[in-house]
Amino acid sequence: MGRVYVAGSINMDVVATADRHPKVGETVAGKQVLYFPGGKGANQAVAAARLGAGTTLIGRLGKDSFGAELRTFLGDQGIDLGYLQQTPQAHTGTAIITVAEADNTIVVIPGANALLSAEDVRVVPLVPGDVAVSQFEIPLPTIAAFFRRAREAGATTLLNPAPAQSFSRELLELVDILVLNETELGFLAGAELSDSDAAATIIGVARKLQAREDQTICITLGKRGVLALAASEELAVPGRVVKAVDTTGAGDCFVGALAAQLADGIALRTALAFANAAASISVQRMGAGPSMPTAKEVAAIISAG
Repeated sequence: MGRVYVAGSINMDVVATADRHPKVGETVAGKQVLYFPGGKGANQAVAAARLGAGTTLIGRLGKDSFGAELRTFLGDQGIDLGYLQQTPQAHTGTAIITVAEADNTIVVIPGANALLSAEDVRVVPLVPGDVAVSQFEIPLPTIAAFFRRAREAGATTLLNPAPAQSFSRELLELVDILVLNETELGFLAGAELSDSDAAATIIGVARKLQAREDQTICITLGKRGVLALAASEELAVPGRVVKAVDTTGAGDCFVGALAAQLADGIALRTALAFANAAASISVQRMGAGPSMPTAKEVAAIISAG
């Protein structure tokens, strides 16, 4: 069984809940303010670890109270923190999140995450069977260095290009598995996509983005499920109908669960169904990191049908 190595962001999520989102220039009364461990890298690592994968997180925290709290939380999840550094040059990454009507708006201040360097990721002891995971809340040159190291070691690379931004063809070619939603896919492929588009349309756009013949592109569609273009094979996983409470971190849960399954040698179609089920559990709970399910919980809902 391989390990999951996540190079990514670690944030404290400051969550305000309200009945509705304010309009531009408007103030609305909130219900409560909550503090949750978050950051796409940390969320994905927590998801993988809770699902039973040996997990290592490579990242940076500030030397502040948020940093200390986050390090304690991550350690309690059984995540290897040997490549996690605390730096005095910047504050711990912070996300300001408003949750209303089961949807969210997010402002992310990178802080120490922006200091994660190529040197930090080049020393990671990847081997064949491992899965190297990253996302776009750390510098792109760092991700490229991490994936070059992974490819040299024979590990699988998995990129979640979120928050979406333009990036080089060179980086895309280093990616074995690309996981993104339809909005991100449309942005990166230069195409207009909506949540009502047919599966064939979405797969067609994914095919245009595909950088290598053997590359896999997974498109998460929320309650509509998941589509994947695995080399030339098309896969579809139906959605699960649940009552969403907070969608923050659902995509990260999917990524971490998929990585954990692939590190365990599970076939892609089965891994996608498992990851989709895991994400459906996470949206029924508040918070990002703390909402990640255990393998037992995911197995229970899969067996229930």
